[in-house]
Formats: sequence, structure tokens, C-alpha cells
Amino acid sequence: MTTTASDPSTVPTAEPIIEAQGLVKRYGGHVAVNGLDLTVYTGEIFGILGPNGAGKTTTLEMIEGLRAPDAGTIRVAGLDPATQGDAVRRLIGVQLQSTSLFDLLTIAELVELFAGLYGADDSPERVAALIAMVGLTEKRRARVDQLSGGQRQRVAIALALVNQPRIVFLDEPTTGLDPVARRALWATVHSIRDEGATVVLTTHYMEEADVLCDRVAVMDHGQIVACDTPAALVRSLRADATIRARLSGPLPMAELAALPSAIALDCGGDERCADLRLQTTDAQTTLIGLLALATRESVALAGLTTAQATLEDVFLHYTGRAYEVGEPAAERNERRGRRRRGIN
Repeated sequence: MTTTASDPSTVPTAEPIIEAQGLVKRYGGHVAVNGLDLTVYTGEIFGILGPNGAGKTTTLEMIEGLRAPDAGTIRVAGLDPATQGDAVRRLIGVQLQSTSLFDLLTIAELVELFAGLYGADDSPERVAALIAMVGLTEKRRARVDQLSGGQRQRVAIALALVNQPRIVFLDEPTTGLDPVARRALWATVHSIRDEGATVVLTTHYMEEADVLCDRVAVMDHGQIVACDTPAALVRSLRADATIRARLSGPLPMAELAALPSAIALDCGGDERCADLRLQTTDAQTTLIGLLALATRESVALAGLTTAQATLEDVFLHYTGRAYEVGEPAAERNERRGRRRRGIN
């Protein structure tokens, strides 16, 4: 595992509440999680960022005790989810990637039902407080089948909070939501942490990880390739900016890579480098060199932009390829095969 230098001003100093070492999970010939190490500190919002198929959900399911690892150890508040599952479940709240709800119940009825099932406080006051925490007070009497996608996601989060968990797991909580609903859920996540819980979430949205998380683990092909605060991860690149452009024709790859102050070149696997992406420590000097090279080769640059380095650049740096949200075809086919064989 590759890690970056910690930022002492932002990394929590509390005791670890989750520790995982050497986690491995296989599905037939597919290795979903491959020797993963992970530490989460009490009171932080910890994000696992990666494209679909990276192994994020499988990692969460092992920590939650829903799946047994093939190798490795896990401790959640000092407990082993594999042998002390009941005790772990009393400490955690889980919002799954996909949740089926009772469509004909109102939000208030649903929260009261789940609180009762957990043996938790199901008083009207507690139910109202949970609904308010996820911003649905005005909808408390609405049936589930009358809710939007974002509202249903917030209901699922409220249900994950009925037992006043010390740790809340959110698996891609904003997938499929519009920008307004996504930002509303971000506010909910912050309110959960402000109430004293540790939050662990998975996401494939760069902006979400940057805005929400105290620390981010960047995951790819079942491994964590970098872990630190978002700001420290970006600083680790030592890059001032990223230059992007669409090229009307090919430019010499060797000369592109040798441009002044350029430290990384990505062409998206295209030998012609039609979509150019350059990381640089000095955007101005690299731009001057790029324009001169394009002029000499009679190549036009369309959509030329420069932007500060982001978590997307971190992913490129540590994996050697651009960040793709879509699930790789091989992993998608393997997952479908597992479903046909009855393996989740």
C-alpha cells in the first residue's frame, strides 16, 4: 500500500475505532479485495473513493460483518465482526447501496417500526428527532412510495440511526441523485458526525470525497493506493495544475512528456493522444512549451483548460490511468456470473 505524508493539523488524534489488516476476498477467480489495510479514527468522516468494481462495497460488507474475509483481520471498536457479529451490529448503523422499504408506510411509521425492531427508543419525540436530522420533517406523514429518490435515501439513513450507532456506514449514499439532493445529503452526513458518530462512506464522486471527508482512501482493483486528507493527497503530487486539450492531430509523445515543468502525461490510452492531460509544476511554462510544439506541428488545440490538481489527478498518479466511473467490463461480467451462480 502506498500512503502519503500525514497532515498533522487535520488528521484525528483519537484512538482507532476500525482496524483492518491484510483483508482478502475472492469470488471464484476474481479477487475483489486484495491485501487491504485500513484504519479509521473515532469521530472522523472517512471516505473510500474508487471507481465501480474497485472493491469498496465488499470492503464495507466485511467490516460490517455481512461477509467473512478469506484472509486478514478486522476489529470494530475492539470487536471481531466474524465472531462477535451481534455485538458489532449493536454498535453500527448501515445504509446499504440499495434498500427496499415498505412503500405503504409513512416515514414516521417506518422509523418507529425499525426503532422497535432494534429495541431502541421509538417514542414520538425520538422518531421526530431522527426525521428532522435527515431534513424530512415536512414529509413525515408522506408514504414511502410518494418520495423522490433523494428523500428515500435520507429515509434509509434515518433508519441506520435508530439504534444511536457509534459508527455509521454509508455505501454510495448519493448515487443517482441530482446535485441539489446530493448536497442535501452532504449536510445530513455532517450532522451525523456532529452528533458524535464516526462516519465511513464509499463514493465514486471526487467532489463528494473532497467536500465531505476528513480522510480519503483511494481504492483501485481491491487495494488502497493512497490514504490521507484530500488536501494532503493533492499536495503529494507536487503539481501546480493540470492542463487538458483536444488535439486535431498527433504530437510527438516524447516531446509532450519532455515539456518544461511537466511531471505526468496521460492520453487516455490513445496513441494519437487526441485527449491530452498534463500535470505540471508550473502551468505557464508548460503552456508556453505546449503552444510552441502545437504550432510547429500544425496541430490545433481545442478545449484548452488549466485547473488546480484534484483527487482525480491523485488517482492518475497512483494508478497510471485516468479515473473512470463506469465499471470495467471484465469485472461487470464476473459480477453477473457470480449472480447466476448464486454468489452476491
